[in-house]
Amino acid sequence: MSEPQMPTARTRVVREADRAVYDRDAVYRILDEGFLCHVGFSVDGQPFVIPTSYGRKDADLYIHGSAASRMLRQTQKEGVPVCITVTLIDGLVLARSVFNHSMNYRSVVVLGKATLVDDPAEKLAALRVLSEHILPGRWDDSRGPNERELKATSVLRVPIEEFSAKVRVGPPIDDEEDYAFPTWAGVLPLSLQAGLPVPDKSLSPDQGLPRYVSTYSRTSAIPPTT
Repeated sequence: MSEPQMPTARTRVVREADRAVYDRDAVYRILDEGFLCHVGFSVDGQPFVIPTSYGRKDADLYIHGSAASRMLRQTQKEGVPVCITVTLIDGLVLARSVFNHSMNYRSVVVLGKATLVDDPAEKLAALRVLSEHILPGRWDDSRGPNERELKATSVLRVPIEEFSAKVRVGPPIDDEEDYAFPTWAGVLPLSLQAGLPVPDKSLSPDQGLPRYVSTYSRTSAIPPTT
């Protein structure tokens, strides 16, 4: 585990500060397990929050986008300040009182400036990072993007410099007088699991199932922390 990083005034966890995590390696593990982030930004005073895929390479996040997006139009000017959030839900925490119900979760907030990746070689490498982050092995097994597709796709880079995580684990915490209340209490674990692959109808009958599909899980997809 790396040394905890001192939070900034903007990333310091205020509510339930005991759940705060400022360790970079711990933040990387959460980012590497997720593959959907929400990106918040503002255009002419109007806030927007959009869901999109992402990938991590060392201390940079790469965000996938469309060449026609509002956020891209902003980054073409000077880069755009963004707030990126990733949340993993690990369980429903069922207390005896409605007020004390909760969730077990791991979440990360990254603040920074998103800039457009316009170097063709870096853009292609970033798209590979995005693909391999979600499904390792698929990039080399697929047709690469052509010039038209690359032009229609944007990739934004956000340095992972200002960040914090928040984690809740464990059982419900009830008020002392509620422990005698006659209802079930505990944790209902939740996880993201792959179902049975559904082949495309136009596949050749002798087309085998790739191992990276048949054995896929988010745990096995997570790369070593760097």
